[in-house]
Amino acid sequence: MSEDLNYRAAGVDVEAGDKAAAKIKELSARAIRPGVIAGPGGFGGMFAPDFKGYNNPVLVAGCDGVGTKLKIAFQMDKHDTVGIDCVAMSVNDILAQGADPLFFLDYIAVAKLLQQQVEEIVKGIIEGCRQAGCALLGGETAEMPDLYNPGEYDLAGFAVGLVDRHNIVDGSTITEGDVIIGLGSSGLHSNGFSLARKVLLEHSAMKLDKGHNLLDVTLGEELLKPTKIYVQDVLFILKECKVKGLANITGGGLPSKLVRILPEGMQAEVDQSSWPVSGIFKLIEQAGAVNREEMFKTFNMGIGFCLVAEPAEAEKIFALLSKGSLSAYPIGRIRKGAQKFHLI
Repeated sequence: MSEDLNYRAAGVDVEAGDKAAAKIKELSARAIRPGVIAGPGGFGGMFAPDFKGYNNPVLVAGCDGVGTKLKIAFQMDKHDTVGIDCVAMSVNDILAQGADPLFFLDYIAVAKLLQQQVEEIVKGIIEGCRQAGCALLGGETAEMPDLYNPGEYDLAGFAVGLVDRHNIVDGSTITEGDVIIGLGSSGLHSNGFSLARKVLLEHSAMKLDKGHNLLDVTLGEELLKPTKIYVQDVLFILKECKVKGLANITGGGLPSKLVRILPEGMQAEVDQSSWPVSGIFKLIEQAGAVNREEMFKTFNMGIGFCLVAEPAEAEKIFALLSKGSLSAYPIGRIRKGAQKFHLI
């Protein structure tokens, strides 16, 4: 007689899932902030926001994933940084409306639940939450052997933040003469990897464990540099200065993301010589003969987040940022024009 079929025989190990959930609950104690009533482990996380100091509080929510950058993590069998990327993609987005991230939830879908692999992913998520000052409130780990290749997974996240209604930053007051301030990125962040992999790994057959004269680390280490989280620096600036617009520079690059916050009739004029472009972008451009316009439409090109402010406020912002480790550059001005983005 054939052996009775069960869930484990179908490829799903419930006991392993329970062990992973218990470990995640233990690790999540490292990513907590006031307001958490119940974190990972229950059917839902619970959070009681402190509205003290808010006249008209508004919740801001966002979600995103890591994308095909995960393919690099699979190839290198290195999973401790993609969790930072996952947090960054969501918290930087809600930050662009002036929101302080309160909590984060993750979704990890795996082919087979490998305890060490999941722990590494979660450690990255916790580090991202720590950098953003938010709590890891909960999440889901799903084992789906028929959907993913062995050893592979997908990773997505969801963030919720809080902002007072009169402090929402929406770009509506941006006008001619305002300064565009660019904050330096750590590299590719988590966008454009389909093109990057096509150029570097397929077209040019480069090896992840090898270096290059345009890079200060191996190619694999460069590609897995985690997305910079701008939350603490930008929230500090918002408390001290008047900022008219904020933009998280992700897929579509500066041409796509800056124009989102511009009022009708305004144009972002960006001087591409006003900040240093790191070697990874030069390497992709040269190795793939990718034209400059396509590079700017696909990658952040060294600018991961933008602020728009009046010239006097911009001077204050630069003075404040100069005291920290974050690189900031005056990358352009707002002009009148029908074409919303102009690269010079």
